[in-house]
Amino acid sequence: MTENYYQILGVERSATADEIKKSFRKLARKYHPDVSKEADAEAKMQAINVAYDTLSNAEKRAEYDQMLDNPHGFGQGGFGQNAYSDFAGANGFSGADGQSYYYDFNGNDGGGAEQFSGFEDIFGRFGAGFGGGRRQQSNFQGEDQHAKIEVPLEVAYTGSTQQISLQIQGFNAQGQPEIQRKTLNVKIPKGMKEGQQIRLSGQGQAGVNGGKNGDLYIEITYQEDQRQYVEGADVYSTVDITPWEAALGEKIEVNTPAGRIQIGIPKDARNGQKLRLKDKGIPNAQGAGHLYLILNIVTPKANTDTQREAYQAFAEAFKDFQPRA
Repeated sequence: MTENYYQILGVERSATADEIKKSFRKLARKYHPDVSKEADAEAKMQAINVAYDTLSNAEKRAEYDQMLDNPHGFGQGGFGQNAYSDFAGANGFSGADGQSYYYDFNGNDGGGAEQFSGFEDIFGRFGAGFGGGRRQQSNFQGEDQHAKIEVPLEVAYTGSTQQISLQIQGFNAQGQPEIQRKTLNVKIPKGMKEGQQIRLSGQGQAGVNGGKNGDLYIEITYQEDQRQYVEGADVYSTVDITPWEAALGEKIEVNTPAGRIQIGIPKDARNGQKLRLKDKGIPNAQGAGHLYLILNIVTPKANTDTQREAYQAFAEAFKDFQPRA
């Protein structure tokens, strides 16, 4: 049995827009052909994109819900992807019940035509893909598309133009969904927070019958690891220091996403202690965030007799220190 769009995205019909988006992102990370190891990743990604394009649009979702509640009013041929992927030929259409429906382009209804009220609307919207219908063909604006790219954190401070290659859900000349690959130069302004989007006008799905192209929305994420991460406009970065720098409170220079900066280590600094550098986080119109340097005390190895003697002298100097007391 063919899954409906809610089942494809793994959500209930009562799901909120945020729940639908969250599920879409989870599935996209799993089945995106560039990263997925699943054998049918591209086909699944096509189905996921088509489902999301419909359910993320309030108007189309309402229309789709009406089709689910009244399947006979739509010729039982489905909606969106299934409505045209099930098209059986120049004059035929296979319904979900296995029955064949016929349409005479000269104006005569064939078998099962009394159930075709929704199919004429599909012809109106996707006429170019089917070669025409009884009513006048209308243009149809292409769907907006969404993508996500990961860039170095330094881009948040300086801005950058990034060349990216994307696989975008589109339609071929027959109105069938397909993955379209495109390469774009994307200008990323400085100060973008993680999760913000860049809108590229007209770079989404192509319109039908002269309709406008949709837009492409690119969500920005920043590269993170165990030593560096972002929270809003604040940046957290780990800095390695020596035991004597921690104990004596020396000044050091460190490389940070904001550039090379000289900082003063407080005396008797602790491992994991955070130093806040005000306004050195991600800049924005409301004021820059903060940069937090997380101190990581690194103990050197004693590889020579001199180094081992130095540790012995250190131990003698601190013989009253009991770390496990």
